[in-house]
Amino acid sequence: MQTFYIHPENPQPRLIEQAVELLRNDKLLIYPTDTSYAFGCRLGAKDALDKLKHIRELDDKHQFTLLCRDLSEIATYAAVDNIQFKQLKANTPAPITFILNATKDVPKKLAHAKKKTIGIRVPRNAIAQALLTAMGEPILTSSLILPTHDHILDDPFDIEELLGNQIDGLINAGIQTIKLTTIIDMTGSQPEIVRQGAADVNALLR
Repeated sequence: MQTFYIHPENPQPRLIEQAVELLRNDKLLIYPTDTSYAFGCRLGAKDALDKLKHIRELDDKHQFTLLCRDLSEIATYAAVDNIQFKQLKANTPAPITFILNATKDVPKKLAHAKKKTIGIRVPRNAIAQALLTAMGEPILTSSLILPTHDHILDDPFDIEELLGNQIDGLINAGIQTIKLTTIIDMTGSQPEIVRQGAADVNALLR
């Protein structure tokens, strides 16, 4: 496993490029977001996705999320109307995952098997943004929730000790929060909170 010590506010481009090279080569990376650390891999990556599912013990009902640099890519992966787009624009970047109807461009393995939905998240975190800029495409992301733990790991050294032999890369940016994103389902007639996390989305529900 490769560990990259990256500055949380001023990410070193050389190290970002090395981490992105891992992602491009179908490897599984743990990286910081504006909430907790998270798993990340390239869209369409097979080995990395298999590793992620194995570590988290995920089944086909799991809702995957795409981490996007901004909303310019959103129409490729999610079907949104004008009202939804305005709501997203007013509430990004932020620690919010929006559940939206997936387009046909979303690989079948990633869209929710029954609902055909996809999560979309636009982060504020400097490292996450640098990874997305260097990748030039969204990253498949998943919270660092382990079936064997009832709390989120916030210390990169604990993560390395526990998962070092199961992942390919870790971006160590120091201790992160143990908060999760707020998840909001936008597929119904009214937005609905699925999980209350770091972001207050009450304004969206009015």
